[in-house]
Amino acid sequence: MEHVPADWKFDDVFDAMELGCGQLLLDFRMHILPLPEGSVVMLATRDIGSPMEVPAWCRLTGNRLITHSHPYYLIEKSGNHRKEE
Repeated sequence: MEHVPADWKFDDVFDAMELGCGQLLLDFRMHILPLPEGSVVMLATRDIGSPMEVPAWCRLTGNRLITHSHPYYLIEKSGNHRKEE
């Protein structure tokens, strides 16, 4: 992936390619579910709504947005995320 900040450290990558925010966030959720708490994932998305949608999703789910530089987002999986019923 081109132009990922060189100082970013992450355990995993999820490239959402051209998915729209709704589908990419559902797919990203499924991707991080099996990962251990504290895992850092670099999410790549080219969707123009991502600068608003990804931070909002992190707030809603309890996962931590460490930093971002669109189209890249560094997210830490939290053990404090909301449980779905």
